[in-house]
Amino acid sequence: MIVIAAIWISILLLSGGAALDRALTNNVSKNFDGQLEYLLNSLIGSAEIGPAGEVRLNRPLGDQKFLEPNSGLYWQISGKGYENFPSRSLWDRAIITKNDHKDFDSHFRDSDEFTDEPLRIVERTILLPDSEVEWQFVVAQSRAGLNNQITEIRYTLIISFALLALGLIILAALQTLYGLWPLRSVRVAIAEMRSGRTNRLVEALPDEVMPMVNELNALLDHNEKQAEEARRHAGNLAHALKTPLTVIMNAATAKAEDINETVIREATTMRRQVDHHLARARAVGRRGNSHSRSKLWPSLESVERAVGRLYGHVRLDIAGAKQVSVCVERQDLDEMLGNLIENAAKYGGGSVFVTVEEKIEFVEIIVEDDGRGIPQAERSRIFDRGVRLDTGKPGTGLGLAIVRDVAEIYGGSVTLEESEDMGGLLARLSLPKSPDE
Repeated sequence: MIVIAAIWISILLLSGGAALDRALTNNVSKNFDGQLEYLLNSLIGSAEIGPAGEVRLNRPLGDQKFLEPNSGLYWQISGKGYENFPSRSLWDRAIITKNDHKDFDSHFRDSDEFTDEPLRIVERTILLPDSEVEWQFVVAQSRAGLNNQITEIRYTLIISFALLALGLIILAALQTLYGLWPLRSVRVAIAEMRSGRTNRLVEALPDEVMPMVNELNALLDHNEKQAEEARRHAGNLAHALKTPLTVIMNAATAKAEDINETVIREATTMRRQVDHHLARARAVGRRGNSHSRSKLWPSLESVERAVGRLYGHVRLDIAGAKQVSVCVERQDLDEMLGNLIENAAKYGGGSVFVTVEEKIEFVEIIVEDDGRGIPQAERSRIFDRGVRLDTGKPGTGLGLAIVRDVAEIYGGSVTLEESEDMGGLLARLSLPKSPDE
């Protein structure tokens, strides 16, 4: 950041300095040329034609330098067929006039014809009254003063802009170091958390850094919550497997005659407990993915085809919003819909109706059947693991428990009601709607 700031400041100051140098030198040069042109106009205004047709001045020019030899300020009047009429300051020298152009306006040029004295020359061609000769009026001045002024200006600009660049770079460096200094505190705090001395960032930091600290603390909370859920799931699974394993061990130790049936029964219990906890673990692991998004209608159609093959006698109808998406992974969405619709087909009277309703923040999937329903007193108990009201049909008693647990993991819910239209059970699954809907 400091290097980039230094490079950018240098580029800007170099560009600005070059532009300012050009503006100031052009202004000084224009002032210099303006003074020369003023002297040229004064020279032209003082010129007249003498009796012999020669040019002469009717009044001397006011600048004393025209009278001092080699003073650096000169004038000269030239005409074809006449000798040059110079200022006394030229002494024994003459200014070479250019014959390749005739300027009736002022023409400026630089000349190095005088040794060690570069000149700035302004010249103009004039037709004086009572004369047919084109007279060349020339005023010249040494460029030493102009060059000294330009050199002084550039020296001042270089010193000023160098100090300004140094000050800005130092300021940018201090600002960068000061602005990033709180991150050192964050690094130290993270090191302390890794060593176990603390578990959160509690130090007061600038407002610009606090959002990152808050997000980091929220991430720690999320990780702790997931770790606690994992420990709780592991404990629940261990507790659920402990009893069947004990029954199997006791039967084996006692060499019970029905040990085969006991092993099969208890192994089936253990398998459905493992399936249940694996489903929860998959949902918890995918919940952290902020991009979880699934189209609802393709999932419903997939479940419809699967249930249609298992229960060919059941009529399954689907209606409602077709373009909605929910913030749920497709595998978990299929598992929840599959459990609800399969239960409706298994325990209903032969008809199942699924309705999709789009709310502001949620999508409701309503599954109705024409079966006997579930008494209101049993509706909350049916969500417990292993609870089955109809033991005459195959099942593990974990379907609704898995639907409830997975829905809650994604921030949704599931409730059981009585279907007013079909007379059987109504299951209402509510899932968060995808924000891009």
